[in-house]
Amino acid sequence: MKGWIAGVLGVVGVVVAGMAEAQDLIVEKKVFELPSYTTQGGRTLKNVKVGWESYGTLNADKSNAILICHFFSANSHAAGKYAAADAAPGYWDAIIGPGKAIDTNKYFVLSSDTLVNLNTGDPKVTTTGPASIDPDTSKPYALDFPVVTIGDFVNVQKALVESLGIKKLVMVAGPSMGALQTYEWAASYPDMVGKAMAVIGAAEADAQLIAWLDVWAAPILVDPNWNKGDYYGKTPPNAGLAKALTVVTLQANHGDWTNGTFGRRPAKEGEDPGKALGNKFQVQSILDNAGEARAKVSDANHFLYLVKANQLYAAGGKSLADAMSRIKAPLLIVSQPKDLVFPDEMIQRTVAEAKKAGRDITHVTIQGTRGHLDGVISMKQAEGAVKAFLEK
Repeated sequence: MKGWIAGVLGVVGVVVAGMAEAQDLIVEKKVFELPSYTTQGGRTLKNVKVGWESYGTLNADKSNAILICHFFSANSHAAGKYAAADAAPGYWDAIIGPGKAIDTNKYFVLSSDTLVNLNTGDPKVTTTGPASIDPDTSKPYALDFPVVTIGDFVNVQKALVESLGIKKLVMVAGPSMGALQTYEWAASYPDMVGKAMAVIGAAEADAQLIAWLDVWAAPILVDPNWNKGDYYGKTPPNAGLAKALTVVTLQANHGDWTNGTFGRRPAKEGEDPGKALGNKFQVQSILDNAGEARAKVSDANHFLYLVKANQLYAAGGKSLADAMSRIKAPLLIVSQPKDLVFPDEMIQRTVAEAKKAGRDITHVTIQGTRGHLDGVISMKQAEGAVKAFLEK
């Protein structure tokens, strides 16, 4: 049972053991702090902090930097390990490291936690969000925290990049919400982005995605312990958060995986799901157990703020067409045709708009049984395309 749970947890931030070949890249988590930051909505926050890490060495003229942006439920741990004994490396370790597609012998690769990062219970994560203490009240912000956008995530990253003396990035890349940040970077700061690699993500949230994100959030909102966001120091809404994470896990996978892995087997031998309302199928039990485990190290308000940021998303803050008119960087778009979060037709709209705007675009696909999640765990398939794009 524990093995199944570990496998399911991969979609929501805990990388599947064995998904990438282990290596000797040992990394250190650091913290970046801004004395103040004004959000795109006009609210000024004090003492903004995000965690970050890097792989490789920044060269003398600071011209070899690549920024990796993480997905919805992940953090900055894109590659390597914090300690040799760690069970698994960062989520894109298959393509980041010495001699790999994003070669850390050549490039300085950095990645940061976003604002309102989900993983507040992870000691390796540093993020400012609703669970943080408001310096003006000495209490958690809760829902007094301002709405933040993908653009805000990028602006904090930009401050981090500039603090290192980096004026232009060789490439910005990321999967899912990381793809959204990639497009945002390319549209908002076109002169700072040499190349952009967007994986399993489109350049605008359409109505269907906005509605699905609402479904993701719904279990939290109906949990009485959510208490309109005021639960710090009280019982947290972990039942709702666990079910929300279950919804995310299911949509981020595909029927090829659920049917092939679980079929119609009962959760427990001898407990026929047809004999009692409480008897479950194995797929129900595994997804529920995974959601419950992950909820213990996550924060419900942070989940809701991430949902809002993704719903509001249009690259550059305006529209898909406007974003493509402003992007200068060559684009590598990597998608999975069976993706249920960013379906193929949604990706094709981004590709079509990029071509219409005359962008330099390469579009490749990867295959697998995991749908959206293949953009995290199956990226080695795109290794050749990534290498060729960087060498172009």
